[in-house]
Amino acid sequence: MVDMLSLLPQYTHNEFDSRHRLVIVASQRAKHLTQGAKAAGPSRFTKETTAALDEVLRGKVSYLVGEEARDATKEAKRGKEGETERIAMMTGEDAKEIKKELSVYVDDTAKPADAPAEE
Repeated sequence: MVDMLSLLPQYTHNEFDSRHRLVIVASQRAKHLTQGAKAAGPSRFTKETTAALDEVLRGKVSYLVGEEARDATKEAKRGKEGETERIAMMTGEDAKEIKKELSVYVDDTAKPADAPAEE
């Protein structure tokens, strides 16, 4: 099987230890671009997936491997857990204050049922 990256002379095909890593890095970059991240530079491609692959192959995107990647993943999870805890703790006075402010705009009181008309 011909290595597809060797067909593209503008890319360095020795940078990645496997095609699997290339796919993982490019897919994560495409996800970031889809979520609104700025492009690493001007690109001739319009689709996020193709632009992400181009950025990764040109070396515009840095990535971590091995122990550094594991540590970064753990740190990101800790950050998300902290944010979740902060939101969960927003009860009590904060929740009452928010409900009070929203009650000005939303009337969620039960409306009395209309009495059936007698004939």
